Amino acid sequence: MSEAAGAFILVAEDDPDIRANLQRLLRLEGYRVSAVADGRAALAAVLAQSPDLLLTDAMMPELDGESLVRLLRADARHARLPVLLLTARADSEDRARALAAGASAVVTKPFHRAVLLDSIRGLLAGGAVA
Repeated sequence: MSEAAGAFILVAEDDPDIRANLQRLLRLEGYRVSAVADGRAALAAVLAQSPDLLLTDAMMPELDGESLVRLLRADARHARLPVLLLTARADSEDRARALAAGASAVVTKPFHRAVLLDSIRGLLAGGAVA
């Protein structure tokens, strides 16, 4: 069980299978989880629910992950919210762009369970994970 068990994680992922798998994995680790299917819904959920961490896909309908992060960083209430961005693009330029947009960490899909969980634990503990 994670040291941050009980932390509230918001998952923003447009692929229903990946979204369901992330929810199941995170719940098994002891996290409280809510999930949405697009960036606009994620923005509304962050504003309404104040999660401890946002786990978002980079490419989603309505509002992509990088744009979502930029909007959150521009809002003083959520400027320090840890954001883990999931991306199918493994290119170092894409990773650098996501971090420059304000993502706290980037994990490439398909992700390894241990890498994802280590990144989440690090972010919840207040560390920066690249």
